Amino acid sequence: MNAKKILITGGTGQVARPLAEALAAGNEVWCLGRFGTPGVERQLNVRGINTWRWDMDEVARDGLIGLPRDFTHVVHSAVRRGEDGDFNAAIEVNSVAAGRLMAHCRTAEAFLYISSGAVYARQTLDHAYTETDPVDGVADWLPAYPVGKIATEGTVRTFARMLGLPTTIARLNIAYGPGGYGGVPMLYFKRMLAGETIPVPLDGQQNWFSPLYTDDLVAQVPALWEAASVASTLVNWGGDESVGMTDCLRHLEHLTGVPAKLVESEVTRETYRFDPTLRRSLTGPCATTWREGIRRTLDALHPRHLER
Repeated sequence: MNAKKILITGGTGQVARPLAEALAAGNEVWCLGRFGTPGVERQLNVRGINTWRWDMDEVARDGLIGLPRDFTHVVHSAVRRGEDGDFNAAIEVNSVAAGRLMAHCRTAEAFLYISSGAVYARQTLDHAYTETDPVDGVADWLPAYPVGKIATEGTVRTFARMLGLPTTIARLNIAYGPGGYGGVPMLYFKRMLAGETIPVPLDGQQNWFSPLYTDDLVAQVPALWEAASVASTLVNWGGDESVGMTDCLRHLEHLTGVPAKLVESEVTRETYRFDPTLRRSLTGPCATTWREGIRRTLDALHPRHLER
């Protein structure tokens, strides 16, 4: 897409930054965030991206005052994850921020909110979740996170209808790739390098997930905007392939020779397998297999460990 005016929140994140950099080639892109990492705001500016400092935690003030309003497309990926365990703060900060952003950009052609598969009620570890599966907001590994996401989904649905703002809610699976820290697979690889243990479910079962490589993620965003509706289009956003996290770790071992020390645990970093049927109908198929995506990510972020 070209000649659009695009606003992206969480502009330094694993999802938002590569998206902003790709879209900046033919559009006017604005990134909102705190830009706490030294030099990162300048790096975005050098790529032709406008930046605006916005701290969602400051709920007592509207940090969007003075920001242009004439954006044609919006991606809201910024989030208060809730690592401090404060459920009320996760609900208030995320919901208020989403509402303010949608009101500010009410004339946009499409609004895309990035939610999470963590909202689903856990079924079997290999269950392929569809958009109609029940949610419960329970995640032992980060309890406040899915609660904040569910609350914000409610806010987004309400404002979409009240403002007449076409919206897509995309429940993201595991995004990964060369940008940023590489995504969850690379977080695990760093633990492998440090010789740390990695918790896996009891009885040798696997947490399944549907990894989405950066290039596919970027390519699919225009279609998710195109699918937006005032009733809020809900879609699971993951890759075409599903893989067990243990198999992913074994693949990392195969590519690098670095051992993965797996230990059975009652609490793991839960992941979810998606049924990609609806997403594929909106975006078309992914172009990168998960095995190739992992290899490319290693080659970009940990080249000396990749066995040639």
